[in-house]
Amino acid sequence: MPGMSRKAAVALAASASIALLATACTGQSDAGASDDASKEQTINFWHAWSAPGEVKAVKSLVAGFEKAHPNIHVNVVANMTDDKINQALRAGGDKAPDVISSFTTNNVGKFCSSGALVDLNPFFKKAGIDPETTFPKAMNEYTQFDGDRCTAPLLGDAYGLYYNKTAFAKAGISAPPKTWSEFEKDAKKLTVPQGDSYSQLGFMPNYHGWESTTEHYFGQFSPTYFDSDGKSNIAKDPAFTAGFTLQKKLVDELGGFRKLETYRSKLGDEWGPKHPFHTGQVAMQLDGEWRLGMAEETKPGFEIGVAPLPVPDDQADQYGKGYITGTITGIAATSKKQNAAWELVKYMTTDTDAVVGFANAIHNVPSTLAALKSPKLKYDPRFKTFLDIASNPASTTTPASVNGGTYLVTIQQFGYDYESGKTKDLKAGLASTAQQIDTDIAQAK
Repeated sequence: MPGMSRKAAVALAASASIALLATACTGQSDAGASDDASKEQTINFWHAWSAPGEVKAVKSLVAGFEKAHPNIHVNVVANMTDDKINQALRAGGDKAPDVISSFTTNNVGKFCSSGALVDLNPFFKKAGIDPETTFPKAMNEYTQFDGDRCTAPLLGDAYGLYYNKTAFAKAGISAPPKTWSEFEKDAKKLTVPQGDSYSQLGFMPNYHGWESTTEHYFGQFSPTYFDSDGKSNIAKDPAFTAGFTLQKKLVDELGGFRKLETYRSKLGDEWGPKHPFHTGQVAMQLDGEWRLGMAEETKPGFEIGVAPLPVPDDQADQYGKGYITGTITGIAATSKKQNAAWELVKYMTTDTDAVVGFANAIHNVPSTLAALKSPKLKYDPRFKTFLDIASNPASTTTPASVNGGTYLVTIQQFGYDYESGKTKDLKAGLASTAQQIDTDIAQAK
């Protein structure tokens, strides 16, 4: 499944794996982009997909490119982790990648600031392509750092709400919740206690609850992670206070941290057939677009509903937005075939039919506005929810940082401390977390 390999790659802990990039500092040389893309040549493309169906889909995508550019041959290498990619970007050489793709959007800041990947802005400009009108807003944002567009989006992930329609009907709920206050009421209605546990939990709010991470929650509050000076904004932006307060309230009202964690520890894992949403042990689930196919494959004994995640009550007019992330692609600064490499990147990320075909093949969200509207897209009607979230200009992502996703790990850690009661003072905790984020970033520069 596309989500399976992706999830492993985007785990926040993976952000530390990019350390090698800090010493890459290769930069973009004039000699690197002096090749003639009309001449016969071979380029290397390293990607992270590993499942047989995904690898086949990438090969089909590249075959389409080679048909359109018969003089450029592409040597495709699959299942490349960020660690392996980073080492190769640093070393260079004939066998090193000219084009890479990664699932870890958190590392864009490191890719760009280290100079490991070239700035694509000149290439887009020369090709007459405007990224701002080509890519959805959030995807356009997470592929650049400090004006350096060192990556381009290559399919995306959108997060929404899955719900058990049978459980909803039994609880007398006629439609998915649109605001967090509605969600809170529904989660309690859907919770069925059983002794000191549950026979059904309305929602698992804990931050260890599969995809219920801090950034996925906060995406619905449209937060500003950094101010104009690049300093952490989490202690100043009320979106963070609101997000943490909401989650803690859900934890307390649905049984408390210890009871919920005890229940969670006995449930199935995220990628197996016994995922608690598949089995009906959890009635609502925050998750990405890949969950629909995975859940249907287990033949659950209920109808699955899909909707956008709720929004704060004072942002009800923005219902339909969500958190966006995805796969990125870029050109190695060590490549001596950057013009040919650009032809591949351009094809994979901006050719509508190519993007649509790839999205159809691995069931991810297309990464251009044109592809999102293409009549050639094939999908379950419920999947349209994620297409709409991706194209919604109010949808959000997490910004790139010079030290990758370290700031998100710090926020998540505070979340664990706050939800468990280890930290009780939210205001002081946010101030301390912001200070830690600023210190980490200053040390990384």
